[in-house]
Amino acid sequence: MYISRQLKQQNIAEYLLYMWQVEDLIRANGFDRERMRKHFVEPYSSLTDEQRKELMQWYDDLMEMMRREGVTEKGHIQLNRNVIVWLTDLHLRLLRSPKFPYYSAAYYKALPFIVELRAKGADKEAPELETCFDALYGVLLLKLQKKEISEDTQKAIKVISDFLAILSEYYQKDKKGELDLEEA
Repeated sequence: MYISRQLKQQNIAEYLLYMWQVEDLIRANGFDRERMRKHFVEPYSSLTDEQRKELMQWYDDLMEMMRREGVTEKGHIQLNRNVIVWLTDLHLRLLRSPKFPYYSAAYYKALPFIVELRAKGADKEAPELETCFDALYGVLLLKLQKKEISEDTQKAIKVISDFLAILSEYYQKDKKGELDLEEA
């Protein structure tokens, strides 16, 4: 919870990947409250009892949302899907604005990889940005499993990651009211 708050303020892309990982951790632990407490709350000895209670409540709330929204086996809670919606809206506004050629260039550099991912079976109905996040998350899982990642995949992920990093920076500026998308 504390990590998610910090990431949401500092890097929305890392926040989303973190939240997807938390969803998967909850699934992997069978929505078992005691297993979540034992593995993801108790190990934090630096937390006060109140902070531990708050963290456990956060996990409880996420588990309840996942159950209620029918994403106990796969998919993402609405909170996380909203991030994709917000980022997609910003993405489209940035592309329409002539003030951000660097952003457009990063997107068009990533686009062939996005198209390739979608052709290889990614959900063609999902927003392009979700395809990008799916790719990053897939590579994250491969790394956690200590599996080899091909050189081509590494190159594609680097381009997609750079693109999402730029979008994340603009997202933070937009949230602070520091992003002017209108033409002068």
